[in-house]
Amino acid sequence: MESLQSLNPNRSRKALTVLKAIISLFLLPWVYSLSTAFVAEVSTVEARYVHLFVSGVVTCASLYLFIYEPTRLFQMGQRLTEAIFRFLSPLVKIASFVLPIYSIIVFIACILTSLFNKSTVLFGFFIFLIGLTITFHLIFSARILRSRKEDFLMINYLFSFGLVYVINISLLALGFSVLFRSFSWINFCRTSFQISRGIFFAVFNQLFL
Repeated sequence: MESLQSLNPNRSRKALTVLKAIISLFLLPWVYSLSTAFVAEVSTVEARYVHLFVSGVVTCASLYLFIYEPTRLFQMGQRLTEAIFRFLSPLVKIASFVLPIYSIIVFIACILTSLFNKSTVLFGFFIFLIGLTITFHLIFSARILRSRKEDFLMINYLFSFGLVYVINISLLALGFSVLFRSFSWINFCRTSFQISRGIFFAVFNQLFL
């Protein structure tokens, strides 16, 4: 009896790993389609703001790669997220990875500031910060999730970060649709759905037809 009971947790873990692997495969087309849809939609935004957003992305990546890794800053953000969303327990740990807390703070500050100050320079600075903070969140989420041990074939990492990326790029697109009239959330969703559907149909036809 003891030997049978000891097998059940192992079987459960294996079943969960297989499930994560399957979901990860389904997430990959969405990672591509959402990224493509976002790039297509952000091209409708005024060029100077796109450049500022990209500059924020590049600045964060450059600082991380060549100068300094602000791990404590990311951990502070995680603790802040856990404190704000502690009512979601036991999902609060997941929320600290899924929600880009610094980007959310910058976005709210941008909205509130725009109500009283119409300065395009200040608005552009907020767009730069959004690019910087969303990149910061994705980089450190990927780093921490990748460093976890006992991850066979990195399945847990692919599943977890794939989910984080999909949610973050969707939140980013939603935020841009609020900040920019030319950025359409509906078009973003429609384009990403069409691209993903095309990928799934192509894979299905190759495998079964």
